Amino acid sequence: MPDTNTTEDNTFTTSRRLPFPASAIYSAFARAEQLAAWWGPAGFSNRFELFEFTPGGRWHFVMQGPDGQQYPNQSVFAELEVNRKIVIRHDCAPFFTLTVELTPLEADTVLRWQQVFDDADIAQAVRHIVEPANEQNLDRLTQLLCAAGG
Repeated sequence: MPDTNTTEDNTFTTSRRLPFPASAIYSAFARAEQLAAWWGPAGFSNRFELFEFTPGGRWHFVMQGPDGQQYPNQSVFAELEVNRKIVIRHDCAPFFTLTVELTPLEADTVLRWQQVFDDADIAQAVRHIVEPANEQNLDRLTQLLCAAGG
């Protein structure tokens, strides 16, 4: 069951206990073909143009919405701790930093997803999109991992 809240005007946080090891979740970020399959809200697809999953590595991709609209994205993998933490800096509008923390708990992993926007006004303007989109992202990640057998 997700636990979603906004801790500040510019911050959106959600967490879930997932029935997968941290290594499987981390791999779903680290492997371009897996990440492309689940990244983004329901109905979106991705075309990766550059994917350097290393600290400081760049990630350029285009998301395509269900209506065919294209959304170019540029990010940097600001920090990576294997099976523990992924920090992604979104370097185009809207500017934000996403921190994903993985905490092993028995046979499961608690995933904490925190998105901090540079501008609180922009965060509030896109809140109606971001909160459900973040949940859909995690739904898609869960579906991918279930299909892969965890």
